[in-house]
Amino acid sequence: MIGRRHAIAMSALAAGIRPAAAAGTTSEQEPKPRPRQVNIVLVPRMVQLDVTGPFEVLARVPGWSISLVAATLEPVRTDRGLRITPDVTRESAVPADLLVVPGGTGTDFAMLDPEWIAFVRRQAASAEHVFGICTGSLLLGAAGLLQGRRAGGHWQARDLLTQFGATVSNERLTVDGKYYTSGGVTSGIDVALRVVADLEGETVARKIQLAIEYDPHPPFPGGTPYTSPPDIVQAVLADTRARRAEREGMVAQAAARLGQN
Repeated sequence: MIGRRHAIAMSALAAGIRPAAAAGTTSEQEPKPRPRQVNIVLVPRMVQLDVTGPFEVLARVPGWSISLVAATLEPVRTDRGLRITPDVTRESAVPADLLVVPGGTGTDFAMLDPEWIAFVRRQAASAEHVFGICTGSLLLGAAGLLQGRRAGGHWQARDLLTQFGATVSNERLTVDGKYYTSGGVTSGIDVALRVVADLEGETVARKIQLAIEYDPHPPFPGGTPYTSPPDIVQAVLADTRARRAEREGMVAQAAARLGQN
């Protein structure tokens, strides 16, 4: 004898209606993320949010491992004074599935450091995806990785990417093949969320976005040279004129070395 509940279930199945999942379960389990190795470059005088923004997102993906890679195991001081302790050195770092290169003044010096150039090239060769956050894209360019590619960077520096054979993108997030490059500082969070969605699905990325409550509403209009008042743009340019001149010289040297090689 068939009970009433059984009969209702059979009727629902015949009509193509799936029964609701039991409490505490889902009818379709989310696929388990594949383990991946993330290596994040640390150099003195880097911008800390270029590191910690992507770190906050990528560290929340189950099964992903993150290593902070520096020249030595001594704490690395950022451009604003925060000290970050590395996990491994360039020599002991394992190959990366994802390589993250932050920006900042220190990255300019890394462009002229043969050991950092060699490390970035070696890691990028086998990496599944490579990030250039802010002016980190300049180091990717100096390593010869952006020739013929579209790439972005901080609005005060991305025009210099042309010296490395790249086509400049003014977008907040630019993807060309396995290379993800971003605008300045905060956009590293966007890049990390995008690659998580690409690799693990949008649901995983959206859960992380909600968990960190990433829904930016800045207190003032602006934040880009196209949306900020002209006097604010000019004031920032004036404040950083000396830094820009120094960076231009370093990029020229790095481009010349790349051409020689």
